[in-house]
Amino acid sequence: MPQVIRSPKVHDVVVIGSGAGGGTVTKVLADMGVKVTLMEAGPMLNPAKDYKEHMWPFQVPHRGAGDDARFYFGNPYPFGYFLAPNGFWQIPGEPYTTGPDSKFMWFRSRILGGRTNHYGRITLRFADYDFKPYSTDGLGDDWPITYEDIAPYYDKAEEFIGVTGTKEGIRSAPDGIFQPCPPPRAHERRMQVACKTLGIPCIPSRLAIITKNHNGRAACHYCGQCGRGCITASNYSSSQVQIMPAMKTGNVTLMTGAMARELITDSSGKVVAVSYIDKATRTERQIRCRTVVLAASALESTRLLLNSKSARHRDGLANGSGVVGKYLTDSVGFSMRAHVPALEGMPIYDSDGMGGMHVYVPWWEWAKQNKDFPRGYHIEIGGGFGMPQIGGFTGVCARNQGYGQKLKDAIKADYGTWINLAGRGEMIPNKDTYAEIDSNVVDQYGIPVLKFHFKWSEHEYKMVDHMERTFKAMLEAVGGTVQIAPGDAKRKISLGGEIIHELGTIRMGNDPNKSALNKYCQAHEVKNLFVADAAPFVSNPDKNPTLTICALAWRTSEYLAEEMRKGNV
Repeated sequence: MPQVIRSPKVHDVVVIGSGAGGGTVTKVLADMGVKVTLMEAGPMLNPAKDYKEHMWPFQVPHRGAGDDARFYFGNPYPFGYFLAPNGFWQIPGEPYTTGPDSKFMWFRSRILGGRTNHYGRITLRFADYDFKPYSTDGLGDDWPITYEDIAPYYDKAEEFIGVTGTKEGIRSAPDGIFQPCPPPRAHERRMQVACKTLGIPCIPSRLAIITKNHNGRAACHYCGQCGRGCITASNYSSSQVQIMPAMKTGNVTLMTGAMARELITDSSGKVVAVSYIDKATRTERQIRCRTVVLAASALESTRLLLNSKSARHRDGLANGSGVVGKYLTDSVGFSMRAHVPALEGMPIYDSDGMGGMHVYVPWWEWAKQNKDFPRGYHIEIGGGFGMPQIGGFTGVCARNQGYGQKLKDAIKADYGTWINLAGRGEMIPNKDTYAEIDSNVVDQYGIPVLKFHFKWSEHEYKMVDHMERTFKAMLEAVGGTVQIAPGDAKRKISLGGEIIHELGTIRMGNDPNKSALNKYCQAHEVKNLFVADAAPFVSNPDKNPTLTICALAWRTSEYLAEEMRKGNV
């Protein structure tokens, strides 16, 4: 067996993972004078080199479809080609498996900043009732914290990263500290009018994009394809906004190409070292530590704990309750589009804006008691004259036989005349959806992989039915010709993991028999172990999780720093 290389130095805080949670912990602790060692499985980020926001499809093979065709569950899925080189749905040499009758997609990022380099920047606070789901409708479990506990950290996160929005006084979409919003695009103005006729709110989006100069960052100036990365850091990413500035304090040591394998504990059960694979040399190394913060993403953190077995922790580290890997959820996804004749012949204008949607629909029926499904969803609105994508004109080409000028005229007439609605709803945690270690499969580094079991319930199927009825009404109210896919909700609902909001597998709680972490995301059984990604979440509300990851990580960081000062960890 190859010898493990062990470092003699004891690192104060080792943070594993550099996404929203890891970036927040690194910045907050470094600013407080705490020495942080940040481990990232991928390479260092060079925005000027790695981002492709100004690249045109004609500049790359197959117009961006890539050199080879990739298929996921029978569907071509080029998503990710124009992003920074950070993984995708499948990473060569890093497989995962699924149980019988399960389908699950796991998007992993392998670069400094992770998914925050390219995500949609939708930045929503959870509502007060989102932290007390069981008390609201008797399903799931309540969080061990309240909205009042986390609100000050929402304030800190919004103030620091910069979030657009308007004060609306809507309970399901709490107001925050906002920067000015850009004006709606043409199709968004029409949708606002249509929603008003239906009694549905359609308000300016809350996006982590600055519209005025902020903390040394330039305001967004509509310069490129924002989803591919933002060279000017006008869009929030943990890499540019938190980690790179934190490194300037002198309190951060960055380790890239370090694939965490296992947490090593002593006879008392405390973490004393992190075992990792140096990807450049394929050697196993260990660094000693005083404290560890897991922020590798919910499922990577889960894999690390389940693989960290010992005589004291036979089912994995911090898993005396048996809940690590359990209660896996993803957002409920459904979409519908319509052709809107009223948008035909409109002068073509630059509708890129600040990227993403300038308006959205928050959940408006939170107080309604007679729905046939629990919880709710928000609606994301797409359209406009975006950069043409692979297969973007397949439909118009199929409807207009021929070639040459006639076909070109048909494509130009169709361009910018579609509106797409996408729902993002809350999944209720269920016992049939979880992740475990597949003892028969290892990755290229010899680390056992995760095996996923995933199942939607009738709650989610009924929500999709409601989405379909609502979207049809909205699109018809805007004068659109709606495209309705055949089949029932079981065929139309998103695949597990497809929305990339997986969370909840190392949940927090007051009872150590039912949860892995306390209300500060500190392991009940291992006092020097903290988790700062989406794994501590107790439920998966209809809001994108990034802002809550940042807020919880900020809260955990301040608590950790104080516990270190007291000598408790």
